[in-house]
Parts: sequence; C-alpha cells; structure tokens
Amino acid sequence: MRTTAVVIGAGQSGLAMSWCLAARSIDHVVLERGEVANTWRTERWDSLTLLTPNWQSRLPGLGYEGDDPDGFRTMGETIAFIERYAKRVSPPLRSHCPVTAVRRTADGYEVVTGQGTWQCKAVVLATGAFNIAQVPKLAEAVPSGIAQLTTAQYRNAGSLEPGGVMVVGAAASGAQIADEIQRSGRPVTVAVGEHVRAPRTYRGRDIQWWMDATGLNDERYDQVENLRRARALSSFQIAGYPDRRNIDLNALTSLGAKLLGRLAGIQDGKAQFSGSLRNLCELADLKQSRLLGTFDEWATANGVSEAVDPPYRPEPTRVEASPPLGLDFGRAGIRTIVWATGFLPDYSWLDVPVLDRKGNIRHDGGVVTEAPGLYVMGLPFLRRRKSSLLDGAGDDARDLSAHLAAHLGARSAGMGAAAVDA
Repeated sequence: MRTTAVVIGAGQSGLAMSWCLAARSIDHVVLERGEVANTWRTERWDSLTLLTPNWQSRLPGLGYEGDDPDGFRTMGETIAFIERYAKRVSPPLRSHCPVTAVRRTADGYEVVTGQGTWQCKAVVLATGAFNIAQVPKLAEAVPSGIAQLTTAQYRNAGSLEPGGVMVVGAAASGAQIADEIQRSGRPVTVAVGEHVRAPRTYRGRDIQWWMDATGLNDERYDQVENLRRARALSSFQIAGYPDRRNIDLNALTSLGAKLLGRLAGIQDGKAQFSGSLRNLCELADLKQSRLLGTFDEWATANGVSEAVDPPYRPEPTRVEASPPLGLDFGRAGIRTIVWATGFLPDYSWLDVPVLDRKGNIRHDGGVVTEAPGLYVMGLPFLRRRKSSLLDGAGDDARDLSAHLAAHLGARSAGMGAAAVDA
C-alpha cells in the first residue's frame, strides 16, 4: 500500500497532525494500536483528571464548548473529548493496527503492521513519551510479600492490599496518588525525589491562566538556555480537583503522610534514603518563588495587578529536622509500593538509527534531522513548553506539518531535477 505520509498514534497529537495534513491536502493514514485515545483508556487511574482547565483544551478545529471552562475533565470526559475531535477530524484511521517496524527505503519509509505494509515519503511518530514505566533496578530487592505497581497499573486505593503504602516519586502523579491513598485511610510514606512545586491558584487565578497569559507556555525550545534540563523537568505538583486544593508536600503532611528522602537502596527488607530531602524541598520552594515573581512582574508591567489578588508566597515546605535515612518495611507495615518514577518512550519497532543511548529520539524541535521525512510529536518541550499538553498539540502539528510539506516539495523538486539531468 502507498501513501504520502503515515501518522503513528491516534491521541491528540496524531489527530492534530492529521487535521493539519488534510488542510494541506497531503495524503496520509493514521495507524493506532488500539482505539482512539488508547493510552487515556488503558493506562490511567480511575480518579485522574486533567491538570489543565477545560478552556485550555484547544485543538485545531475544536475548542471547549461546555459551560464549565474553569473545571477539569475526568478521564471519561477526556476520552469523550478526544473521540469528538476524531469525528471532527475524520482521519483516515486504521485502529487495532499496531506498528511492528519502520524502516528507511530508497525513496522514503516502510511501515509494517499486522494489517499490511505501507510505503510512504514521511512518517510522524505520535506515540507519546509515556509508554514504558521507568522502574529503578533496586525494585528487584523489594521483599516478595510487598506488592509493586506503577502509576500505569494503579487504579484506585480500594484495589490495594490492606496496610501501608510507599509512593516513590513526588511529581504530579506521585503526589495525586499519595493524596488519594492517604485520604482512603491507608498510611502513606512518600519517597521524595526532584519535584516542581506550584500552587493550583495564585492571586485568584489558576496557575495555567498565568502560564498562558505570561506566554511561558508558548516559550520555544530554541529560547531556553538548558533545553535538556527543561525537557527533563517533571510536571507541576498540581491536580485538577473540583475544590482546587493544593497537593504539594505540605498538603500531604497535613493529611498525615510521612516524607522521606529519595529512595537510594533496598537491602535485607530495609529501605535506604538519601539525606537530600531538605535540599530538594528548598530548591523546589526557591523555583516556585521565582515563578511567582515572574507572574508578579508581568502583572505589574501589563496593568493587571489591580484585577487580581495581592501577591504572596506559600509557606516553605515543612521538613523534619533529621528525616530517617532508613525504614524497615515490615515494622512500618508497608504492604504496597507505587512506583511514580516516570516513563520512557517505546521505539522498539523503529528500525532507523536515530535513538540516543537512553532510547530517546534525537530531534530538533520534532524534526529528526538524521532521517529526513521522519518527525516526532507529543514529547515534553518538543517545540514549546506546552508541547505535552492538549493545548500544545495544535501549534506543534502546524509547525511540523509545514516542515513536512516543505520536505515533500523539496524532494519533488529534487526528483524533477534528477529527471531533467537524466
């Protein structure tokens, strides 16, 4: 089978790219391993809500159309929104069509699936960055009587074994899950690593209102000093709860959760923690203060200060003077460990030598320069700070579809010149 471009993945990024390709009259097919919004359907816990307000669900050809713009979508509502977008896009979709190989050919690419093989001139990888749960090797030393699961496997507190729970990781997912489990009555211990602290609301406005209004969400990948660092940062330590409550470490300790440092090792049924907890929390507090200061400066410069609440700074993170550096799982009653330690992309089917030693694609703002005609979408800070949000898919798709069209035009011009020369 032949087509001009193949888009792999039918989440928001793949669908946005399909919309943009269709607008440019570029023939293409969208291949999806499951159903539309497959990851949202199969790898999210029951109570998860979007971290962004409803008004921020903006995709090419579709924005928010309800009566609760400041609310937060549940998983069911998010899936329904993406399904509605798929109907609006009406992509040339092949569902339940997992890709088993992508290879270079003399005139483009070959995409192999269980439903056949496509020959094309360009490929867009829109499979996202959250495919394989990143569990540290020290998990192998966890005592056999303790259940282990990742954030992709966790569904709700009621499905866990009775007893205490250790949540490893304190970014958005870890903090949300720790909040939910602690509120269920199970005692929670959080092994805190690097995290990005932020309030859900500041000066009477949602944190994402500030990120949008100040232009921080639109900051481009070629405008930051340390792009590698920016792409590695975890999500804000926030949640989309109806009461708009904070879920930072102070909120967790107020509920009764216990904070320990980064999990450094496990031996003979005992966990070992680094002594960096206070430093990590002070650094997160400092960065939060800088971010809020940026908002304050923008509000003053743009005449917004009088329209919002006065500036303030949240209480510093409360940390024990000498947090324990060890914990006996048995004595502490830990029966479950939830690994909220991040994810890695899965490109095991990509037979094109463009991966670095960590398995990530080498790219320049989504353009895989080592393999002309190959593109990637849906990764953190791909082209903008908001790239991994629903709101970021559209702008990235517009940019990359334009580059793809130019690539096809240049390629056609080159082929034409070659024919003349012949």
